[in-house]
Amino acid sequence: MSDERLDRILAAAYECFTRHGVRRTTMDDIATAAGMSRPAVYQYVRNKDDAYRRLAGRLFDDALAAARTAAAGDLPLPERLHAILATKLELTLRLWRDSPHAAELLDASTRLTGDLVRTYTADLVDVLTAALARDAGDRARSVAELAVALTRGLEADLTDPDTPRRLLREGLALIAAGLPRETE
Repeated sequence: MSDERLDRILAAAYECFTRHGVRRTTMDDIATAAGMSRPAVYQYVRNKDDAYRRLAGRLFDDALAAARTAAAGDLPLPERLHAILATKLELTLRLWRDSPHAAELLDASTRLTGDLVRTYTADLVDVLTAALARDAGDRARSVAELAVALTRGLEADLTDPDTPRRLLREGLALIAAGLPRETE
């Protein structure tokens, strides 16, 4: 199977899901948007839910790769934490920006891809834990879980996208300030 064709299908699925919502999108919509026949699309995805799962998996994988890149950077801790968690916040903001159906898409994510969300969140906590290990010691995991919870809480109200961005930066700076100073 061609990765290029699957990419085209998933891009079309994103376009359709964001335009019509999950419930109103059909496999015909996805096939038309992909410029393929419906039988050709079925060679790559089993159904609309499978297309949604694969798309969500790809979005989570991309966000996690960006978080790992940010974690490997040489920024001061508060900025590094922000760069890592901004990948999660920006993924949610992207859905809100791209779709009037964002609430449905995020709810569908829970129903259709809850296991992917849990895995993504656990992996993100692992990335943060590693980034915090030197500064937070044995509390690194707890601090990482707190930082992820902060981010999830900020995603609850996205009416003004600049507010959660600002609060994420400020909240992570406060968390980092509460960690013991590194001794030389």
